[in-house]
Order: sequence, then structure tokens, then C-alpha cells
Amino acid sequence: MSKATTGTVAGAVLALTLAGPARAAAPVPAPLKATVSHWWTSGGESAAIRQFADAFNRAGGQWIDQAVAGADQSRASTINRIVGGNAPVAAQFNTSRQFRDIVDQGLLNNLDDVAARGNWDNILPRTIIDAIKVDGHYYAAPVDIHMPAWFFYSKAAFARAGIKAEPATFDEFMQHLDLLKRAGLIPLAFGGQVWQEKILFDAVFALVGGPALYLKIYRDRDVRAVHSPAFRDVLVKFRRLRAYTDPGAPGRNWNDATALVVSGRAGVQIMGDWAKGEFTTAGQVAGREFGCFPGFGPKAPYVVAGDAFVFPKTGKPHVVRAQKLLATVMTAPGPQAEFSARKGSIPIRPDVDMSKLDLCARKGIEIMADKSRQLPNTEMLLDPDLNGALQDVLTNYWNRDDTPERAQQAFAQAMKDNTW
Repeated sequence: MSKATTGTVAGAVLALTLAGPARAAAPVPAPLKATVSHWWTSGGESAAIRQFADAFNRAGGQWIDQAVAGADQSRASTINRIVGGNAPVAAQFNTSRQFRDIVDQGLLNNLDDVAARGNWDNILPRTIIDAIKVDGHYYAAPVDIHMPAWFFYSKAAFARAGIKAEPATFDEFMQHLDLLKRAGLIPLAFGGQVWQEKILFDAVFALVGGPALYLKIYRDRDVRAVHSPAFRDVLVKFRRLRAYTDPGAPGRNWNDATALVVSGRAGVQIMGDWAKGEFTTAGQVAGREFGCFPGFGPKAPYVVAGDAFVFPKTGKPHVVRAQKLLATVMTAPGPQAEFSARKGSIPIRPDVDMSKLDLCARKGIEIMADKSRQLPNTEMLLDPDLNGALQDVLTNYWNRDDTPERAQQAFAQAMKDNTW
């Protein structure tokens, strides 16, 4: 080694000595792992929930995806895991009474501190708060506002059938279905599954029967109203729609029904706004390839639904931190905007960037501003047992040669048998 090199090395050592002992780099904290159970498995749904996963990972978490196809199956899996001591960190439920039992049993952590920081009391719609706040405590993080009674239609199919404008009344809608049938198209894209039959019925109920009758029966449990001529008319109009579905409808998944509209093989689908994610995934744009309307006339009721995540009870501090980080990320303005743009829903909060939202979502946000048009969906008003019993009544009526009078009687009996 030369003298010059020796001097350089010595100088470097002196400099290090004067600077004091070397400090080890600060350890990088381990990511907060979170197993997240949900049922979003279609193309549009998967793209949407990926926005939450990416945002959580960027915030210091590690999202471990546990998708279970089918809402009922996913919820049952979650409850079994909670009871069995192997609960996920977070799990999806609808914004409803579905998780009330596990709240009552003390099996969920509350999110009061997250809600306070996020000002949930002031920014969330009352219909959402009423579903997720129990005895003064928040037990779920809402992630979207869905409206399950949207009408989505193929512009190409309408043009082929000679339909020039959206229907202004239910009777005009039926006339449009006739035109679509005569044009050789499937008029009504439909999936014959129990929950889809209930969504279709409730859309007809809200629009034909009106909010007053809807609330009198679903909220007030008025059995006399079930036997009314007005409710019979709802049942008759609901059943008439069956003639406009195709033979392949029974058992069809909702997204496969949406694909019929996307391809132009079918004219209309009555489905929640999550269906827009399928149009988006196919590269279609609202107002260009497909249209959407939330009912008939400027004051049609807007049925409010949604999804939320609950956080099973745990005493492990790192799991609690992961839960609170998840709840904070999922309800933050940025992830809300990205998620909603892909899911088809509208954000739970008004202070998000709306520029990425489509025509249908902007319509929904405008309607939600009118509180008089907000109508809770049945899962916010009924406990799961009664909701399930009424679903069974309606699927029997839809699929069998039954009379509306017998359906009224069965509906009333289900309400009597499942009072609480």
C-alpha cells in the first residue's frame, strides 16, 4: 500500500472517529398484516377492492386477500371462523342488520376513535349511520353506497328495437320490453337466484308501490297493508316481468346477466350499481355504449344499500392497529374515489374527487343530496331471518304458477312468524 493510500485511509478513520460511533440504520417496522375476508370476485369487483389493498400496503400494512365467492357463503365463513377462534382481521358484510347478532354477543371491536377522527357523525348519511352504529358505538367501516334498483340498458339494443328515449313510467318500461322482444333480443337480462329475485321485487315495490307503502310494510310490519290492493298490484307487475326473461335465466350469476347487456344481446338489467364495474372492465362508458336511470320521473325513490367491513374482537395490539389502519384507509377520500370509480358505487363521503366518477355515479350523488328521496333497503329494516323468509315467499311466487292473493297470504304469514 502506498504512503498516499495509507494517508487517505488514516484520514478517513480519523474523520469517522471524530464523528463518533457509527449508528445502525433504524429498523424498518414490520408491516401490519391483515387477512381480509370478502366476496368480491367478479372482474369489476376485484379491480375495485385492489384499490383498498394497494392503499393499505402503501400505508404500512400487508393485505392478505381471502375472497370467498358468494355473499351468503362469505358471511357464513366469517361467522364460523369468529366462533372457532380463527377470525379474519376484517370481514365484509352488507350495510345492514346482518352483523347485529355478533355485535350483541360482544364479538366485534368498535371503531369509535377512527369514526371520531374521520368525523363520521357529520359526513355519513343517516341511513348508513343507523346501520353501523349500535348503542352509540360504531361497529363497521362503510366503504360504499350502492343503489340496488338501477336500470342499465344497451344503447345498441335500444336502437335496434327503435327505442329513442328512456321510459318515464313503469307502463312505458313494459312497452319498451315488448319492443325489445319483437326485435329478437332478450328484453330483461336476469339471473334467477333468490337474492336477485328479491332485488327485482324491491325495485318494483319502491317504484310502483311507492315509499309510503314500502315503509309501512318493511319498517312498520303492517300486515293489513300486505293485504291491500296496492300491494297486490306490486306483486302482479313483478310477476309480469318474468315473461321478458330468457330460458337461461334460472341460476345465472348477476355478472353473467350483465354480460348479456354489455354484448347487446339483452336490452335491460335491473341491478345494483355494482354492475357498472362490468361495463367498465369491458371498456364501455356510461352515456356512450350503455345508459342508466334510477327509476321513473324526477322524484323516484333512491334505495340506499352498501357494504361495510367489521373487525372481529381481539386483544392483540398489532391486530387492533391493523384493524384501525384498515378502517382509516378504506374510508379516506383518496381510496374512496379510486374504489368507487371501479366498483360502480358512490363514495360514503362528499369530500372526494368526483372527476373519476361516471355519469351514473354523478346522478346518484345528486339524488343522495335530496334526503327526501333516500329509502333504506330492506336489509337495513329487516333482520336476516325475516328477510330470508320473505325472499323464499317471493321466489316461490316468481317460479311457480301461484296467485298474487296466495303470495299476499304467504308474505303476511312470514311476517307474523318472524316478528322480533
